[in-house]
Amino acid sequence: MLTFLLKQCDDLTSLAYIGPGAGIALVGSFLAVLSAILSALLVIISWPIRRIWYGLRGNRARGRAKTRRVVIIGLDGLEPKLTERFLEQGLLPNLALLREQGCYQRLGTSWPPLSPVAWSSFATGSNPGKHNIFDFISRDPISYQPTMSSVRIRGPRHSWKLGKFVIPLSKPEITGLRKSKPFWTVLGESRISSAVLRVPITFPPDRFSGIQLAAMCVPDLLGSQGTFSYYSEQGEEGATHESDAGGRRIVVQRRGREVHSCLKGPANSLRSDEAELQIPFVVAPGKGQRPATIRLQQQTIELPVGEYSPWVRLAFSAAPGVKVYGICRFYLKQFDDSFEMYCSSIQIDPDKPVMPISHPTVYSSYLARQQGPFATLGLAEDTWSLSEGLMDEDAFLRQAYDIHDERQTMFFDALKKIRRGMVVCVFDGPDRIQHMFWRFLEERHPALRDRANTHADVIRDMYRKMDDLVGRTMRQIGPDTTLIVMSDHGFTSFRRGVDLNAWLRDHGYLQLKNGAKSSQRIYLNEVDWSRTRAYAIGLAGIFINEAGRESQGIVPAGAVKRQLVEEIAERLSGFTDPESGDAAIREALPRERVYSGPYLESAPDVIVGYTHGYRVSWDAAVGKTGAEIFSDNKKAWSGDHCIHPDLVPGVLFSSCALDPERSARIVDIAPTVLELLGVDRPPYMDGSSLL
Repeated sequence: MLTFLLKQCDDLTSLAYIGPGAGIALVGSFLAVLSAILSALLVIISWPIRRIWYGLRGNRARGRAKTRRVVIIGLDGLEPKLTERFLEQGLLPNLALLREQGCYQRLGTSWPPLSPVAWSSFATGSNPGKHNIFDFISRDPISYQPTMSSVRIRGPRHSWKLGKFVIPLSKPEITGLRKSKPFWTVLGESRISSAVLRVPITFPPDRFSGIQLAAMCVPDLLGSQGTFSYYSEQGEEGATHESDAGGRRIVVQRRGREVHSCLKGPANSLRSDEAELQIPFVVAPGKGQRPATIRLQQQTIELPVGEYSPWVRLAFSAAPGVKVYGICRFYLKQFDDSFEMYCSSIQIDPDKPVMPISHPTVYSSYLARQQGPFATLGLAEDTWSLSEGLMDEDAFLRQAYDIHDERQTMFFDALKKIRRGMVVCVFDGPDRIQHMFWRFLEERHPALRDRANTHADVIRDMYRKMDDLVGRTMRQIGPDTTLIVMSDHGFTSFRRGVDLNAWLRDHGYLQLKNGAKSSQRIYLNEVDWSRTRAYAIGLAGIFINEAGRESQGIVPAGAVKRQLVEEIAERLSGFTDPESGDAAIREALPRERVYSGPYLESAPDVIVGYTHGYRVSWDAAVGKTGAEIFSDNKKAWSGDHCIHPDLVPGVLFSSCALDPERSARIVDIAPTVLELLGVDRPPYMDGSSLL
């Protein structure tokens, strides 16, 4: 059995490092065996009762259902203003037909309108105060360091050292932090099956009546959220970005005309020295008109310049008879003049996963046998390689659309298999492509200065591609299926960054060590906590340095803290950019005015909603404090949606009529699907049916 050890990393995009080295899991204590036997007996004894109960609930639901099947296509980030413009221009005929047959309206999103927050609200029908996801990251109040907001991963608690090897004696722990019950679990309790494909914040996978392929927060084999490798003869070895986000550069040398190097895998947690697992490879020039090739592990793969290789299967040897399996893709940029080659993050092999990435566990293997290897990383499109100038726009687009095509294949397979119940699949392409290509919609975008507008039609063409997906779906479903097409939020420009830590410093709420005015060390490492009352990290807002909650907190809980929160929120609301005179922040609010529920304490104390063109700065997001509050955003990541939710609603198309008097919200989708399939809405849900 495969197991793995976890390591903590101080990288914003790879917060929980999982050294997935594998080993023989010697889990089997007497108590564990006894517990398993008792559980099995309980299942056997209760089976007739459960069978009758579920049968009654299933019959009741089928009798009340308004449709036989619900199909949901999630188009992450589809923007209503662009959608409506392209509809008027006749560019989206299938969405236009769906609107004509059913309805269309804008869909209210979550606060903040971030994908993990919004899709968690979609899944649970509840606000973040009830599902516990407020951002991509959270912060540890003891260490002040960032942590993953949606999952906690810990290695085996017990191990046995045998010479140079370390044998785990207990299971690793993967704990999902999203709370509340997703609506596909509610459906399963009424014997209604679902296929849930790549919906964000489904790692670890849910257990319910149906199939699921996990998405956002599935790590790569390094345990990061996506670490690519860049091989070149130039430059210096090391991280490609100052905060270790993104990738690592590996300097190579030729032997004759061949390039010899290695793939760098995870640390081997089955060894006491945790030596890095590696796989050597050789890139050789082509002969005649044939392309170059890469040779590794008895495989020879052609590498035409400027094209991606197919997925390559890898097997890292961790111990005698123990291997860790992964997959990657290569992209040879150039070979003759100076060698440059990109390698994607080494992702979990879906056919032989080192940890569960689907429910049931064999489902990912089934998909891999059906369609071949596919991207398993939670954030599979490599935005960092483009932002850092190591890959160009066309290479990024090819990667994004290859992933889209993989997703389509598994989606249409699920449509064939699930004839009654619910099928939902989220396509990430709209979100990733708009993040990276929004600058080409604006002549004066800071990220487009001094360069030609070479990709002006990319976003328009992407919308047409999504419309084609909708059309193919409509042709494969019948009148007994209700189709919903939706996005979790909209999109807008990201031209200027707001450094909240610099604002807090200038207003006396945050102090740096030794009286410094700025800090370029990440993750709040230069903050003087003995004199700091508030700080910012992540994308959602500001935390108070509260006594008794933070390890070095100085602000008393109660009235003093409430007054401070109100003061900061009031001063930030309407805060203007001195360069343009425009408001950068539309509204900042105490969290109690935004959320309700048992997990309120996990939220930032002040929630910040920006206006169009603004977002939290790159520096503040990773806990730095810049010299200035405002800065131009010159990165390829030029569009965003982390602003005030009123400004970036999503879209909602439906083949059935919805209440025209209702303003639809993302929390309303779950209750609507439940009613369509004849299941009562649970009382914890904040949303209500749109029928």
